Amino acid sequence: MTLALICGQGRLPRIVADAQEARPLVCVLAGFEPDGLAADLTFHLETLGTLLATLKSRGVTRVCLCGAIRRPPIDPARLDDKTAPLVPRLQTALTSGDDGALRIVMDLFEEAGLRVVPVDDLVPDLLPAAGVPTFKSYAPQNSVEAALGERTVAAMGARDAGQACVVRGELVLAREDAAGTDAMLTRLARDRTTGSGDFLTNPISTASDMFGGLLGDATDWLGGGATQSEGGILFKGPKPGQDRRADLPVIGPGTPDAVAAAGLGGIVIEAGGVMLIDRTRTVARCDALGLFLWVREKGGG
Repeated sequence: MTLALICGQGRLPRIVADAQEARPLVCVLAGFEPDGLAADLTFHLETLGTLLATLKSRGVTRVCLCGAIRRPPIDPARLDDKTAPLVPRLQTALTSGDDGALRIVMDLFEEAGLRVVPVDDLVPDLLPAAGVPTFKSYAPQNSVEAALGERTVAAMGARDAGQACVVRGELVLAREDAAGTDAMLTRLARDRTTGSGDFLTNPISTASDMFGGLLGDATDWLGGGATQSEGGILFKGPKPGQDRRADLPVIGPGTPDAVAAAGLGGIVIEAGGVMLIDRTRTVARCDALGLFLWVREKGGG
């Protein structure tokens, strides 16, 4: 057994495990158990040093980070002797952006002689080819929205702050924050249901959007009640220069329902940069809801 999965929540760890000829060693961060996959080892952040030593002693040479986690605080009472020397770097990771934090953690694995391999190396089919797999295709207006979405995610990525946004016309209605894509779409769905705009219901989030607009989308804040109309897209893509060994963005069968509930017309993802979990079910759900899914080349029309 030379491969270990360092797992968080969701279905992705099970998909990666099932795609391997030999079952990998499944290591789960406590409190972030994956769906449908039993742990061989459970660890805490405070025992990461011991985990590294254990993996080496078991003959592991490669690790893959997969699944969603939130940043747990370090509990000094849990620290073991092998992890104590790593604490300064772990503390830096916990106060960095997502990509910066993951780079630090991956460096710790690499320095221990464990090569970090990307999910898409182990399951290449998770990256769909460019095109439109749904019955419905995108309209010319959606091309304009996608271009704005790409620029917005690039500006967000420069601050290591999210991989998704919602665009309607020439307005960026929402940007993903630490709460994730689902939370962003849920807020939009709530505002659509209540008929209220983001500024009235979430002034902090809206202020963040205004600040983000200074990076290239200065018209965002003029949207006012735009969240009450229909149409628009969810755009998702990797951050510029993102370390592709971990945290590539993902959509799956639950995404179309969240997009439809937010009153949007489709989903645009960057080809080669966003993983699609359970493609058949996801596309079928888009078709059932009358949504399009566009796997768009970076910089495409």
